[in-house]
Amino acid sequence: MLTSVNNLATDQVAATDVRFDENTLYISLSDGRVIGLPLDRIDWLAWLAVASPEQKANWSFEPGGYAIYWNDLDDGIEVCHILTTESLA
Repeated sequence: MLTSVNNLATDQVAATDVRFDENTLYISLSDGRVIGLPLDRIDWLAWLAVASPEQKANWSFEPGGYAIYWNDLDDGIEVCHILTTESLA
């Protein structure tokens, strides 16, 4: 269970950059962290694992950087979800 302090911390963190290296998605955050997500090991990212390089490259930030959206794939990722360990299982 997340506490209000944790919720406050995740609400204030925004995505600042996105890049791919082979089958890993790297998301740079406004607090200096870089989160690496192995696409083939996280079930809820299967839609991104099978995307073409062109589709993966066509992303944008939602206002404020709270989420990353892939228009071609009609799906996205919210920063608060990648910062909770429950969502990475």
